[in-house]
Amino acid sequence: MHLTSRDATPGARYARHLNAAGAALPSETVLGTVIEHLRLEARIGGYEAAEAAKERSERVYALAAQLIGAQPEDIALTESATVAWHRAIDAMPLQAGDRILAAASSYVSSALHLFELRRSRGIEVEVLPCAADGTVDLDALAAALRKPAALVTVAHVPTSSALIEPVAAIAALTEAAGVPLLLDATQSLGQLPLDVAGIDLIVGTGRKFLRGPRGTGLLYVSPRMRERLHPPHPDVRGAVWQSGDLVELAPGARRFETWESSHALRLGLGAALEETLTLGVDAIGRYATGLADRLRGALADLPGVRLTDPAAGGGAIVTFVRDDEKPADTVRRLRAAGVHLVAVPAHHGRWDLERRGLDAVVRASVHVYNDESDVDALVSALGRRTAPVRSSSRTDVIVVGAGVHGSSTAWHLAQRGARVIQLDRFPDGHTEGSSHGHIRMIRRAYPNPIWDDLVDRAYLAWAELSAASGTQLLTTTGGLYARPVGEAGLRGPDCVPVDAARAAELFPGLRLGDEFGAVYDPAAGVLDAAAAMRALRELSLEHGVDRRTGCRVDGWSADGEGVTVRTADGLLRADRLVIAAGPWTGALVPELADLLKVVRIVNIHIGATDPAAVSAPALGPFSVEVPGVGLLYGLPAFDGSAMKIGLDHGPADDPDRPQTPVTAAEAATLLGLARRFLPAANGDVVDSVACRYTMAPRNRFAVGALAGTPQVLVAAACSGHGFKFGPAIGAGLADLALGKQRPDLDFLSPEALGELG
Repeated sequence: MHLTSRDATPGARYARHLNAAGAALPSETVLGTVIEHLRLEARIGGYEAAEAAKERSERVYALAAQLIGAQPEDIALTESATVAWHRAIDAMPLQAGDRILAAASSYVSSALHLFELRRSRGIEVEVLPCAADGTVDLDALAAALRKPAALVTVAHVPTSSALIEPVAAIAALTEAAGVPLLLDATQSLGQLPLDVAGIDLIVGTGRKFLRGPRGTGLLYVSPRMRERLHPPHPDVRGAVWQSGDLVELAPGARRFETWESSHALRLGLGAALEETLTLGVDAIGRYATGLADRLRGALADLPGVRLTDPAAGGGAIVTFVRDDEKPADTVRRLRAAGVHLVAVPAHHGRWDLERRGLDAVVRASVHVYNDESDVDALVSALGRRTAPVRSSSRTDVIVVGAGVHGSSTAWHLAQRGARVIQLDRFPDGHTEGSSHGHIRMIRRAYPNPIWDDLVDRAYLAWAELSAASGTQLLTTTGGLYARPVGEAGLRGPDCVPVDAARAAELFPGLRLGDEFGAVYDPAAGVLDAAAAMRALRELSLEHGVDRRTGCRVDGWSADGEGVTVRTADGLLRADRLVIAAGPWTGALVPELADLLKVVRIVNIHIGATDPAAVSAPALGPFSVEVPGVGLLYGLPAFDGSAMKIGLDHGPADDPDRPQTPVTAAEAATLLGLARRFLPAANGDVVDSVACRYTMAPRNRFAVGALAGTPQVLVAAACSGHGFKFGPAIGAGLADLALGKQRPDLDFLSPEALGELG
């Protein structure tokens, strides 16, 4: 199961995401559903788009009802589980002295609301005792129900642990006593089977184990309960103004809805519900529980780590603490290692955590897009402890930058035994620089033979990285690179010139007119950039790199003994410094600032009615020099992503300003070119991304030592074609930092960057 779900989950490419209980990764289908409807609203208007999607919107109610064994009219769609909770509780005819019995598993927002009702309306809130296994003490509940009560509320699974409350047994007691039961199923919908029998109210969210969008939730109201509730704030969505002051409430649970909502998000929730039901909650639960059990077993054997789940814990959630580290610090360290989970502080669940003497816990939660490698990566990263380097400490090499060049350099240095600190001003996964995104191009075709040796080294370096990570990072497809007939184009080992007719035979998905000639490169292919960045991060950590993301470098100075680097966290000392800071290189290396130009580059991903027509072998990496426009480049649909195109130029950009989304005008320009050269790319824009190129004269790089400060090396100015060289450049910089000569890189010397020729 996990292979299909993993491949169809874009976020799984970028990090080890073990935070489904916070906000699970959506599938490509859910993402596309939301974007598609937003684009429809932009084209024809919100009301018109809602009308066009009316049948699909109605189906969301049926899918939600099917999930819990209810009827569609029992379901209201809300913006969150908390909104659903408020609408249900506020509709109850509560009076001063009414008792609400709440389980210790109750969520913080529920408790806060109950406290306010106690203050403003005089209700009594009683927290139910727990049995030895952590669940509601059923005997105590039965005793409490012997006196009149207005409501019992229980969280199926709390936010603070893997506890699973015995819902059926609780429902039997409340039903026998004639007391309504409100079940908070926020942490269980999508991972645990649930039936509405004996339950009057259920609240849930779409963003967790249902894998729906944030901003979606649902409220189940049983028919018998609807007779007892009256919404205090009726809305045109849930009521009809008949005449005068006569108002008729909607007959079903929709009386609790409001007119304004995100139709795109609700359609995304429908897509998520459909996927959940197709996989089956039982199957999802078995798979996730198996992974979580693997994690529980591994953590139990890890020195210094303590599991904190109660005896009645289980399912997809695992909580723990590391005895020598605060949970928030554990989470920060693991996120720097590309493992995403969350810390739950006591004030998010005081009735539970405070009772058990816990200030906070680390919560990991798995889903169908996870596999054993994610669990093993978490355990490996958790077991590593890197002592913080004080201002007086000294290391071998400091690497500034965690893009492809910086990360490759850090890995190569560490695997050769060097002590390495790696710094980056942003957290992992950011989109401010040049190394984000799913795929990149690699090719042997280059305009000048001077690049041939480095290209050969790049192919070998990608093979080495693939072997070290156990992941196929390069897929060979062949590539076509076109220019107007008569203009000089690319050349390279084994590359052959072809005319437009032959190009059409090689790539039926690309349409060149007779005015174009091309070079076919059989070795060209697609690099899985997201997997490569993740592999470099994990390999670096395995070899002891001290990675510090979110750490801005303010400057550096060199002396005869080494280098001092100034950061917001203090001073760091090293024998060598490698600056691979991408668009921020000019700020750190002033002598290069005037030579480096940062420009904005945009890419769009385009859908196709026939995805095979824009995938290999019908299409591979390509570029077309379009007169009057510039160099159009593209990559085929690959590994769940739609085909990608962009223009190899753009306006000047300021890297100190946050990256802005691709505009409609930018996307329209690229879409027009796609319609001209890629007839099979006949769909809409399904995704877009902006990045920054750091351009240098003649599109060269600057790789090597700075003049006058040989202990400081730089890798800069990818000039739009540097990702393919990442591991090879990293190996070269590691050689230079450790004293090995690399004359093959002399043509990229920073001293030669400004020379003409």
